[in-house]
Amino acid sequence: MEFASDNAAGAAPEILAAVMAVNAGAAPSYGNDASMDRVRALIRETFEAPEAEVYLVATGTAANALSLASYCPPWGVVYAHDGAHVEHDECGAPEFYIGGGKIRRIAGADGKMTPEGLRSAIAQTPQGFVHGHQRGVVTLTNVTEAGTVYSPAEVATLTAVAHDFRLPVHMDGARFANAIAATGASPAEITWQAGVDVLSFGGTKNGCLGVEAVVLFDPAKAWEFELRRKRGGHLFSKHRFLSAQMEAYLTDGLWLKLAEAANARAEALEAAFRASPEASLMYPREANIAFATLPRALHRKLEAAGAHYYYWPGDPAPEGPDDEQIGARFVTSWATTEAEIDAFAKALKV
Repeated sequence: MEFASDNAAGAAPEILAAVMAVNAGAAPSYGNDASMDRVRALIRETFEAPEAEVYLVATGTAANALSLASYCPPWGVVYAHDGAHVEHDECGAPEFYIGGGKIRRIAGADGKMTPEGLRSAIAQTPQGFVHGHQRGVVTLTNVTEAGTVYSPAEVATLTAVAHDFRLPVHMDGARFANAIAATGASPAEITWQAGVDVLSFGGTKNGCLGVEAVVLFDPAKAWEFELRRKRGGHLFSKHRFLSAQMEAYLTDGLWLKLAEAANARAEALEAAFRASPEASLMYPREANIAFATLPRALHRKLEAAGAHYYYWPGDPAPEGPDDEQIGARFVTSWATTEAEIDAFAKALKV
């Protein structure tokens, strides 16, 4: 019963097959392979964005940091939700690649930034004052770190605030496929049509070995991104192995099928929590992540039954009252089985 992270899941068979197939023979390096040409075409078609520029990197941290650096000057502010991955889980990579930028944290319930909070934070950043940071870029996360999902309308409302101040908008889409599966929106509706300028389009958490796409809806930034990717050490020489993954991921809607499977398992997991009188959900479950509080004794029972997950926001003390309520995060993946959910539900019963 593996619920620690969708990163813990293996790669989908279609992805492995594509990597094995592209391994035969030789291919041009550094993104000049034929598979990358097909990837560009697939992403442009998927996002209904024929002018978009597309680049691949191997990690979500690289995708986010390089994207933000391309849109934020060294003296700029990155406006992010208080719980954003770029703030808590990337070891200062955005600031490092920006060359000195500052992340401004904005509070908001259920992992979501509010238009009022964003407007206030931007307005409070003084302009033309040489001693302070200047306004830079807004970043949104979809699916959020709380497991909730921004709708196209919510994205559009936030980007409108950013654009009022002439600021670009980045979307961290490490679980973008899960957001699309949850909302039923088209990729275009929830990104560039809603005002997003650049997207980190995740593959690693959703069945790939390790590949993320950066989709620049503003092609004017393409050359700068290329230079930053190379200078930052993220231009793969044997690029075909990234291209092959992303091509297989986008072919025949595989990316959505995998996300739909993960979301369905999370929905069943949510049902198990709701059926338990001792469990309480911490946030709305809208994609493939559920947060719940359980008494310490029940955590012990679940772990003894073989359940693996992360406590949230951190590991509790080793000892404590059996009835102490402790939060935890449960993440499903494309590989999570119905049998795992059934076994977990059975162990959850008191």
